[in-house]
Amino acid sequence: MLLDYCFRCCGTTLIKRHGQMSIKTKIGDTWVVLQNLMICFLSFYSVYYIIVSVCIGVLRANNVDTLLAPFDYTTQPSWQNPKYLVSVISTELTYIVAGLVFAWIVEEWVWDYAITITLIHIGLTIGVMSDFPSTEHWWITLGCGLLMMICGGQLLAYKLFRNNFVYPAELQNF
Repeated sequence: MLLDYCFRCCGTTLIKRHGQMSIKTKIGDTWVVLQNLMICFLSFYSVYYIIVSVCIGVLRANNVDTLLAPFDYTTQPSWQNPKYLVSVISTELTYIVAGLVFAWIVEEWVWDYAITITLIHIGLTIGVMSDFPSTEHWWITLGCGLLMMICGGQLLAYKLFRNNFVYPAELQNF
């Protein structure tokens, strides 16, 4: 946020707002969406690795591979297993924090970016682990995290940018 403010003071913008998407999209709008998607992607994994590192330190889980932690679905589910706790807690906290970050970056389009980043994460998981995740605890954790990301991000976006939202009642007199 501070970095975005500094860029605005210098006369440039770090994060471009695309506002309402029209049916006739321009190539500039596509670049803005791709730029915001890249910023969301980088912020999601930055937050993930920060939270994984903190969870490993707090839970003293020495046997966790930090590079593979976001993609590892092979850990046996057990609340006594620190590796499993690191995986679940870091995933849920990442989705909550990333949803709030996405609300700041893309305003009212949080749900769209959240679903897109989750699909990219699933694709990366398949690529990194060379197998399709078939464990139900991984899918449940991912689904709950996605719901929290969308709800928390949309709620924050509504609170911060409620003056920018267009309501159906306003469109009737348009």
